[in-house]
Amino acid sequence: QPLSPCVAGERLCSTEEATAGSGTYTRHGFIFSSLAGCLERKSEDNELPVVSVVRDSESQLLPNVGAVVTCKVCSINSRFAKVHILYVGSTPLKSTFRGTIRREDIRATEKDKVEVYKSFRPSDIVLAKVISLGDAQSNYLLSTAENELGVVVARSEAGVQMVPISWCEMQCPRTHTKEFRKVARVQPQFLQT
Repeated sequence: QPLSPCVAGERLCSTEEATAGSGTYTRHGFIFSSLAGCLERKSEDNELPVVSVVRDSESQLLPNVGAVVTCKVCSINSRFAKVHILYVGSTPLKSTFRGTIRREDIRATEKDKVEVYKSFRPSDIVLAKVISLGDAQSNYLLSTAENELGVVVARSEAGVQMVPISWCEMQCPRTHTKEFRKVARVQPQFLQT
């Protein structure tokens, strides 16, 4: 059933109709919402439904370990690329999460020969997999070590979207200049336009 919005302190129902779940409290035989969010009612077999309130931000999707995310490169240095995570799977995120792709997590083979600036450039759109959850700065560690992962959209110096010509190069269709990238072998379901 659709979740109905409620405000903190709102009287939801009587304790005879339901059991108080998370985000609620009881007073004088009634269940009240203790926070602003969406009302959820879950019924078990023949028991009173449990009423709980889910805060909007909690219902937001978070990048989990193993999730494939679409991100945009913000900055690079010799050790890692900093990115902003934009999508989890095909779902856009409401707020920005920061991620880091370390040099050793860019490619599965010849890790010691990988150079960050030959793999990513700022403003590239990259498919990556979450390998560990963020620290206090919500900085997720990401990997592009699988064939399907890596750069999916990149613009050349001329500002034109480049075409992948191999797993490590892309070419500008206008100037025919080649640039190095860790190119993703994109599977159609992950394509974000």
